Amino acid sequence: MIELFISAFGLGFLFNAAPGAIFVESLRRGMVGGFSQAFAVQIGSLIGDLIWAALGLLGVAAVFTLAVVKLPMAILGTVLLGWMALQSFRDAMGDVPVLSSGHSTGHQPGRQSAFVAGAGLSLSNPLNITYWAALGGTISALGVSDPGGAAFFVFLAGFMLSSVLWCFMCAAGIGWTRRYASPFIWRFLNLTCAIGLLFFAGLILYRVVAV
Repeated sequence: MIELFISAFGLGFLFNAAPGAIFVESLRRGMVGGFSQAFAVQIGSLIGDLIWAALGLLGVAAVFTLAVVKLPMAILGTVLLGWMALQSFRDAMGDVPVLSSGHSTGHQPGRQSAFVAGAGLSLSNPLNITYWAALGGTISALGVSDPGGAAFFVFLAGFMLSSVLWCFMCAAGIGWTRRYASPFIWRFLNLTCAIGLLFFAGLILYRVVAV
């Protein structure tokens, strides 16, 4: 079980550190609100992962792999990503906030909004659904021939522990970086985030429709 915990811990870091829509949204909001905004997005996405993990343990997540359910959720996720891309583009074209302090010359969304955004991205991503629906197969691949409740708990504990640590590391890194961002970098990052969010929106929809 120790090996399973360590493997799950490492897998959690890889899963969260991989560049994706969650990181892009954390960066977009964190560049305005610093650590608290980026951390709220990260924790929101983690709550979404935890919900899907619990459903995966119960076998319920398999229902969401059906095309009749998966396609509408993919469309919902695509719309959400598109809306966030629009917000990022508007931030790039609008007033540049005072990034070195806790105050902003422009509109600064609240932590609750950032939390909801993170949770919404995680819950509406059909790729996350597929992963957690196949949780039993993942554990078997890590060397547990007949995964039961104890193995699921150990795997989830290791995965979530590394995920929580990543939330702090990612948010702290974004909060530190924003202090050194010039107006040019601010606009460049927001435009990059807008393009990235649109890319992930198209990628999610393509992968679901192509299956």
